[in-house]
Amino acid sequence: MTQTFDLILKNGIVHTPGGPAEISIGVRNGKIAALGSALGDAGDIIDCTGLDILPGVIDSQVHFREPGLEHKEDLESGSRAAVLGGVTAVFEMPNTSPNTDSAGRLEDKVKRGHHRMWCDHAFYVGATTANASELAELERLPGAAGVKIFMGASTGSLLVAEDGALAAVLASGKRRVAVHAEDEGRMNTRKDLRIEGDPSSHPVWRDDESAMLATQRILRLARAAGRRIHILHVTTPDELQLIAQHKDIATCEVTPQHLTLAGEDAYPRLGSLAQMNPPIRSAAHRDGLWHWLNQGVPDVIGSDHAPHTREEKAKAYPASPSGMPGVQTLLPLLLDHVAAGRTSLQRVIELTSAGPQRVFGLVTKGRIAAGYDADFSVVDLKRRWTVTEDWLASRCGWSPFTGMELTGKPVGTFVRGHRVMWEDQLANQAVGEAVRFESVAFG
Repeated sequence: MTQTFDLILKNGIVHTPGGPAEISIGVRNGKIAALGSALGDAGDIIDCTGLDILPGVIDSQVHFREPGLEHKEDLESGSRAAVLGGVTAVFEMPNTSPNTDSAGRLEDKVKRGHHRMWCDHAFYVGATTANASELAELERLPGAAGVKIFMGASTGSLLVAEDGALAAVLASGKRRVAVHAEDEGRMNTRKDLRIEGDPSSHPVWRDDESAMLATQRILRLARAAGRRIHILHVTTPDELQLIAQHKDIATCEVTPQHLTLAGEDAYPRLGSLAQMNPPIRSAAHRDGLWHWLNQGVPDVIGSDHAPHTREEKAKAYPASPSGMPGVQTLLPLLLDHVAAGRTSLQRVIELTSAGPQRVFGLVTKGRIAAGYDADFSVVDLKRRWTVTEDWLASRCGWSPFTGMELTGKPVGTFVRGHRVMWEDQLANQAVGEAVRFESVAFG
């Protein structure tokens, strides 16, 4: 009997859990209904000849700045950048103004995002010394990606630097906790190493040991608490070597920026545009991250998209703020690394869809399989192109990768069966909704 679908993607190379296959995908009611050949009819049939269809890319670390800092970015503009770069879901960070540290503030963000954001989404709850006892309840609310700890240098009340306060946070709740691991005490004692007007002193101030000390501390505290953690934006090979010895409790993330940029080139060329936390380090650090990535240690790649205006970035270091945009360039950079032979497309899929699903317990996302959400990142692996400012959608209007020639480009983004981007053109309507998590949906 001939089936009828809402959407069929045909003639593409589909990357299923069993590997790549030249098959069609049938979508009905926002879900993958069938995989195979000669599926039948559909209201919309898209020919993907010459294209690869990946499970929808999930960026599990973005800062979209709303509420309070919308001059840098907001939920609409940040998610527009996401889908133009092939990203189908994002987890957004709590250091907004006000911080996302209560049930009401989380609910406000979820409401702001519904059908206004272009991709699906969740929001982290920020841990503070004041809300530690409430986190077990807060992490289970609809739209919550979990709890985020800032061990070093954050905004408002979100800094949780002391072991006692960290232990209290880890004791409250069960979901995996995301951690920014830089040691506040060490960085405070090294502030005089910053050189005014010289962003290349940023990784001297926030040195390897600042990162390693914090990572060692949070691993020890997490083990004592019996709590799973996810260490964000790891920048040193030594940390990855250490985390590899604690995979029973710790997962971790690396970013495209730290895999692509090297301080020897980036600071002279980009100045404070290359300034982020933890810092862009040396080429040797970058190469070490690649070594451990291909050893399988990082579980996730996230962009740490953290935009600031050009005017803010133009301030003389260290008055210039740390952070750079990245959600739109996450997948293009990774495709270029695949083209250069630094890693495989299979590994990229693991790090951007299957990995986030496994680490965070997402429901019906992260793979191309019957019954899962019809989230797809459609890419042309052979397309050569240049990143230009007119392609960028972030409100900040710049990227450290402008002018870079890449091989491999996202050409289509599908969110629950909705074609939200095709060949750099957006759909007429945003359809983003809150994603669901196993620990919230099923106890």
